[in-house]
Amino acid sequence: MLREVIVDVPSSSFQEVAAFWAGALAATSHPVPDEPEFVSLHDPASLPHVAVQDIGADGTPRFHLDVETDDVEAEVARLTALGATVHARRPTFVVMSDPVGLLLCVLPPSSDEFATHSREV
Repeated sequence: MLREVIVDVPSSSFQEVAAFWAGALAATSHPVPDEPEFVSLHDPASLPHVAVQDIGADGTPRFHLDVETDDVEAEVARLTALGATVHARRPTFVVMSDPVGLLLCVLPPSSDEFATHSREV
């Protein structure tokens, strides 16, 4: 059973990245008592889906998160304001990175749960 996704970042970027992902997922961040190296993101707009992607023979192993939205360009602008950068634009989605370079894709809704798990920010 997958318990959670943990984003590991250097101390110098910890606060910035924690704030980015809290904002990106419309969550509230809370320090974890007795574990100062963690910030917990409470009530994120997220789903528990996990997939494995073939990135080709020359790809570097990594993970990325997919963010669904009913307005891709507005979400790209919102995430850019939070500190993300655009890497590539595809016909239906945009590849971005968070403030320390972790990848995410912004794409239109395709999950059955979008209507019940998304939130307006």
